[in-house]
Amino acid sequence: MSYVNTFIKVAPDCPVTSSVVPVAKRESKPVHVIQYELLSQNPYQFTHEELLFEVHIRHKAISNEELLRRRDGIWAELFEKKHPCLRASLLPKKYGWGVHFNDEGKIALYGMETPEYERFDNGDHGSHTLLTAMRSSR
Repeated sequence: MSYVNTFIKVAPDCPVTSSVVPVAKRESKPVHVIQYELLSQNPYQFTHEELLFEVHIRHKAISNEELLRRRDGIWAELFEKKHPCLRASLLPKKYGWGVHFNDEGKIALYGMETPEYERFDNGDHGSHTLLTAMRSSR
């Protein structure tokens, strides 16, 4: 699911009081670490679909050669099935990152302790939809 003009707040049961940079504990990076790296280094560059695709390529270690040969096929295979939205990502659920989608659906992260996060949370950034990340517990 893609959003526009939407801000996803940190989950109410998030265990941190300020944003935390996620780190990989093994050689292969988990999805949330790849999401963080892409979004923190490239704010407002990716739509949700583009982010899912780039994360998929990196997570599955798809080579540049294969990507050049099969890009459309890889894209089609990936989106044959549904994917969870960023409300279900560990970034707003566990690590304290708010997720903003601008009017083009491009995504940026904001730490829960930042003035920008507070402005989004208070509705000071114009008209946008305010959502909350999914809780980790029931």
